[in-house]
Amino acid sequence: MTSDVLVLGAGMVGISAALHLQKRGRSVVLVDRRGAAEETSHGNAGIIQREGIVPYGFPRDLNKLWRYALNMLPEAHLHWSALPRQAPWLFRYWRMSTPQRIAAAARSARPLVERCITEHRALMEDAGVASMLRETGYLKLFRTEARMAEVTREQEGVRREFGINFEELDVAAVRKREPHITGSFAGGLLMADPVSVTDPSALGKAYADLFVRRGGRFITADARTLETSADGWQVRTVDGPVGAREAVIALGPWSDDVLRPLGIHVPLGVKRGYHVHFHSRGNAVLNGPVLDYENGFVLAPMTLGIRLTTGAEFARRDAPRTPVQLSRLEPVARALFPLGDRVESKPWMGARPCLPDMLPMIGPVPGRRGLWADFGHHHLGFTLGPATGRLLAEMIAGEPTYTDPWPYRVDRFA
Repeated sequence: MTSDVLVLGAGMVGISAALHLQKRGRSVVLVDRRGAAEETSHGNAGIIQREGIVPYGFPRDLNKLWRYALNMLPEAHLHWSALPRQAPWLFRYWRMSTPQRIAAAARSARPLVERCITEHRALMEDAGVASMLRETGYLKLFRTEARMAEVTREQEGVRREFGINFEELDVAAVRKREPHITGSFAGGLLMADPVSVTDPSALGKAYADLFVRRGGRFITADARTLETSADGWQVRTVDGPVGAREAVIALGPWSDDVLRPLGIHVPLGVKRGYHVHFHSRGNAVLNGPVLDYENGFVLAPMTLGIRLTTGAEFARRDAPRTPVQLSRLEPVARALFPLGDRVESKPWMGARPCLPDMLPMIGPVPGRRGLWADFGHHHLGFTLGPATGRLLAEMIAGEPTYTDPWPYRVDRFA
């Protein structure tokens, strides 16, 4: 049987693309080696980052860079053994993190980020899970007045240019919002525009269930078996090949595993991250996600407990887990909030797919008729999946697109 489109990857990005293609009358087969939202989309802070227009650039302060290189700061961890392979990508990332290029990336990201809640809300309504959305915003907590003042000035500029709302909170206001936070801090910024969910993986699974209820096929297969066929593209399964006229690569950090054998090279890097859940002690409650800005971790209330998420680990994608950041951050997190025992014995680990200019690749793969890209969302795959899925579906269907897709073209690094 030949369908219209194979979508490779059942994370938030792939599921969303499949739903938007399905809405436009395409017969779609969703392909993954695991279940829906079981990889990168499983592990995040659950925030749909409506404020996340300005991307996370590579640090350019030399003093800070040395401290990162020596693994002296808790928000990042470097595997020196990974440098030979990662150095070219890191260098390009560094080059593209000048203030001018960050500003250009923000302007290009704006049309996508502005639609993130609207597109998620529409899918939630269709999936019957609108109650999962919580209009909490999230809190950036600062340990020092100097750092808070610096970030507040930066945020004022973002508000002027992009209309991103925030509210300054003094210590009393922070304690009123989060009465169980403890320790010494200078205040916080309440980022009012984002929303959140308490189980990102469950949301992805709800979207996948909607896809199947609407007649979509979800099959287990290895996307690396993608190859051309007489009718377009196909993947191999234990029951034989499954084909379609077109194929979408939405495999996040595994996307280049499919592209490279086709002779297509993209500068895709990864930032790994970890999370673990804790019970709360006593009657302690966390009302919304809290970012400890100076230490680079988030505490977020989840269905399983309080989730502690780390910053970035620069390592080979498939290297053994080294959750040293969690070990360093756990005492800091316990001093901030009354955490109890760990819920699970082993932490989760995932990999964020990152391109040097901090923008995703969305659109046709040059020289490969019927092959499309939808990957490289940096830190915003969970946030942007529905928005980029709509843009890609509009392109495939030949409809007018809600924004110019030129900044996200696949051959922009050529």
